[in-house]
Amino acid sequence: MSGIAGIIRFDGAAIETELLAAMTDAMAHRGPDGIAHWRRGSVALGQCMLRTTPESLQENQPLCNEDESLVLVMDGRVDNWQELRRELLGHGAVLRDRSDAELVLRAYQAWGRECVTHIDGDFALVIWDARRRRAFCARDRLGNKPFTYHWDGRTLAFASELHAILVLPWVAQELNQGMVAEFITAEWYSRDETFWNGILRLVAAHRLQAGAGGLHLDCYWQPDPSITLPCRQDEDYVAYYRELFADTVRRKSRSHQPVACEVSGGLDSSAIFAMAEHLRRRQQLPAPAINGYVLDFEGDPQADELAYSRAVGDYLGVTIEEIPPTRKPLSWYREWAGKYREFPGYPNGVMQWGIRIEARKRGSRVLLAGVGGDEWLCGNRSLYAEGLASGQWGDVYRAWRSDFAAAGLHSFWWLGRFGLLPLLPDSLQAILRHVAARARGRQRVDRHACLTPAMRSLIAERREAYRRGSTEILAAKRHREDLATLVDPYSVLARELTDRRSASAGIEQRAPFIDARMIQFAFSAPERLRLQGTLSKALHRKALRGLLPELVLQRTSKAEFSTPIASHLREMEDELTQRIASQRADWVPTLVVGEIFAASASADHRAGTPARTLWGLFGCDALC
Repeated sequence: MSGIAGIIRFDGAAIETELLAAMTDAMAHRGPDGIAHWRRGSVALGQCMLRTTPESLQENQPLCNEDESLVLVMDGRVDNWQELRRELLGHGAVLRDRSDAELVLRAYQAWGRECVTHIDGDFALVIWDARRRRAFCARDRLGNKPFTYHWDGRTLAFASELHAILVLPWVAQELNQGMVAEFITAEWYSRDETFWNGILRLVAAHRLQAGAGGLHLDCYWQPDPSITLPCRQDEDYVAYYRELFADTVRRKSRSHQPVACEVSGGLDSSAIFAMAEHLRRRQQLPAPAINGYVLDFEGDPQADELAYSRAVGDYLGVTIEEIPPTRKPLSWYREWAGKYREFPGYPNGVMQWGIRIEARKRGSRVLLAGVGGDEWLCGNRSLYAEGLASGQWGDVYRAWRSDFAAAGLHSFWWLGRFGLLPLLPDSLQAILRHVAARARGRQRVDRHACLTPAMRSLIAERREAYRRGSTEILAAKRHREDLATLVDPYSVLARELTDRRSASAGIEQRAPFIDARMIQFAFSAPERLRLQGTLSKALHRKALRGLLPELVLQRTSKAEFSTPIASHLREMEDELTQRIASQRADWVPTLVVGEIFAASASADHRAGTPARTLWGLFGCDALC
């Protein structure tokens, strides 16, 4: 985790030194190991350094080649650094040191814009190519590293965090009302916008070239559903996955300091910790130690997972530190939004703050997290609808037969719910869901009723634009739910919020499950191996035999963390229903706010749509 910033003027005008300094000063928390600048006339690049790997101890940025015709700034890490090093040496490259930045700079020298197809890892980077008078920018395949930019036709400004761009005098601070509508309804569609008009996010797996002729963006990676794995039997897939998972954890653990790991007691974070400990004992962990941490929710039965995390610790013979969840006052969220000019996040995300602080105190700079496991390991039954739509009756029958063996007559319900229903017109699906909700005694909440007509029109336009665009991102007949997950706008937003929170604590978060190779496996492996009857993550569980206790391997429950949001909502009732409701009448009808608050008090909706709507309204108001 580091930070990058820069200003490139294609009209030849010089750049004032203090402008770049203001940008990097705004992100000083990302550079505890130093801030450096490079400036030549109309180009100014800056980097805030946090050294997290042994190789980074040799790294200095901005990094130039011998004649300064290429200059690199990068926030990131090359996970295939050994393979890339061999490839470059075989290509005739001369490497001056072992740093990841040197590898990336030489990769651009060797392959130009195709260099990113040779790099695995988490990164956001910019290379100024002086001979071609253009800037090459790229973001990693899953968007694990943030990258924001502003382009006015003559000048490119970029930074890891958008508030660093807002310090520039020519960048207007005009609120993006469409993003406000998305956060209030908890219905996200934009993958490249921010809360400020004119400041954009480079989409994951995209590269950008900027020059006097303008900007050119394109996508350089997507999973390929046609790829087949070297597996013939189910046992082969289990063995292949276990080896892939071990290698992914190994690569993500590279650090010159002890690696911290969240161990909630859930199947995903526990698996990462157990595999890292297994690698450490075999002297294959590229870090001096691995330390586990869990949030202590003792007394809150919905969130308490200590029995599971303690079982993991006992099974492995190690101690997992129990940290109380962090609870910040409402004023903290307002201050955060004011400082970073971003949505302040949700209380159930902030509660993990204490783990990062404690890990940093104990010398860690890297934290492994289990996020992404639910998205890529659980599996889904979308193959029913896809098989029926494409006439692949044999695939549908084999899937149903497997479900029937596991769940009996309930498999007929799955066939109808996940096979026939998705093929019906959207309007009819909505009617059927409404009828089903009423039959179960649940009141469906209209997320758009909380918006004014103008804001409702904005969200409708965004929904339609997303539906048109998302079908063009990946042309795949299978894994419709996987496709939706891959292009889900909120998933990347959530990672960006987490990155910013971790960065402020001096920690780089890494997520082994949010890895291109792991996601390619999810697209290539048979769906029946991930979801078997009612048992999700079936293949993952089999691959972890011998690493985790049965209590965790057989776990099917999930912790529920609605309490932090619910308690904050009770505190802000007057502010929401009175001051915010009256001042933000252009966003939400004044009387509706009280109705939403009443709905949020329902146990069924405590952490659902009404609560998210109210917190979204609070967070957006805090930005202004």
